Amino acid sequence: MAQNTAFIIAGAGLAGAKAAETLRAEGFGGPVLLLGDERERPYERPPLSKGYLLGTSEREKAYVHPPQWYAEHDVDLRLGNAVTALDPAGHEVTLADGSRLGYAKLLLATGSTPRRLPVPGADLDGVHTLRYLADSDRLKDLFRSASRIVVIGGGWIGLETTAAARAAGVEVTVLESAPLPLLGVLGREVAQVFADLHTEHGVALRCDTQVTEITGTNGAVDGVRLADGTRIAADAVIVGVGITPNSETAAAAGLKVDNGVVVDERLCSSHPDIYAAGDVANAYHPLLGKHLRVEHWANALHQPKTAARAMLGGEAGYDRLPYFFTDQYDLGMEYTGHVEPGGYDRVVFRGDTGAREFIAFWLSGGRVLAGMNVNVWDVTDPIRALVASGRAVDPERLADADVPLADLVP
Repeated sequence: MAQNTAFIIAGAGLAGAKAAETLRAEGFGGPVLLLGDERERPYERPPLSKGYLLGTSEREKAYVHPPQWYAEHDVDLRLGNAVTALDPAGHEVTLADGSRLGYAKLLLATGSTPRRLPVPGADLDGVHTLRYLADSDRLKDLFRSASRIVVIGGGWIGLETTAAARAAGVEVTVLESAPLPLLGVLGREVAQVFADLHTEHGVALRCDTQVTEITGTNGAVDGVRLADGTRIAADAVIVGVGITPNSETAAAAGLKVDNGVVVDERLCSSHPDIYAAGDVANAYHPLLGKHLRVEHWANALHQPKTAARAMLGGEAGYDRLPYFFTDQYDLGMEYTGHVEPGGYDRVVFRGDTGAREFIAFWLSGGRVLAGMNVNVWDVTDPIRALVASGRAVDPERLADADVPLADLVP
């Protein structure tokens, strides 16, 4: 029996499409199958809560490749037929339609799913999440018709959709269980910047709140009830309380799974012919010395290049620092590095926080763990270099805008 030479990519999002692109760019001539559960060809997700949702970016710009790219590069793109089971020993996958396909190497780029809110009323009509293009389309329609919306969750998705709703003139109440939005990600000092930003733009921000019920009339949402008995009326509810990696099929197949599919720095799983990239991958980061699952666009963009090269037997290792960005109202931000909640001892600001033109640095023992530039541009490279150096810096010079950041890099 001839050995199967096909490379299968499970998941037809940004990560899957970039893996297929790299396989062809690196000269792989065998069959490449890109399998997805959606009917849409691969697209990027940031526009869904940013430009596309705001109406400032066209739908076509969200797609990774033009429609003809897949045929031109001999990539067998199969949509609406997800991988539902893995047989690592037999080198086969089972699809939703029951068919089975053999592979030589398999990449899991299955992404993640929005968490559901475990309260009564979570299934009512008018309760939305944002993960897919169709979700963004529904929210765009909603913003044209609704007058008041409740957003549950003050994370990135919650705040970006809030900004889009406010731009459309919708009244928004944001409910956050922590004392501040983004507190776990940014810490109190910087989270306050985003809290102030939204209140200044007319958002009713309610923190330290617990939702006990989403209320409805005739099957449609009409409000949200809090633990203190308060009820907030709403035409619709948007839930943004995090995402869960789609690693169930990997776990069922016996792969090592712990907050996603556990992979090494080459993005190889506990089975030598199965790899993972993007939201679903809990990857060892050689620079940070720990496993990390990063739920951001940059990982889905860059990790697949490493995975594809590793699948081809080449030298590969993923050591890019985590990076993400946001656009809310007149605030644009880029964040480079990684800080665990409470894992820093000092925040140093450079610039004017009141005018929202500054850089914030998270330090531990004098080392820069991460940097976030707000409405200050072209500084990502020196910030990355500062973090990657692992060397202590002088906080006074770090805060001094007259000292070029490049001068602080050892």
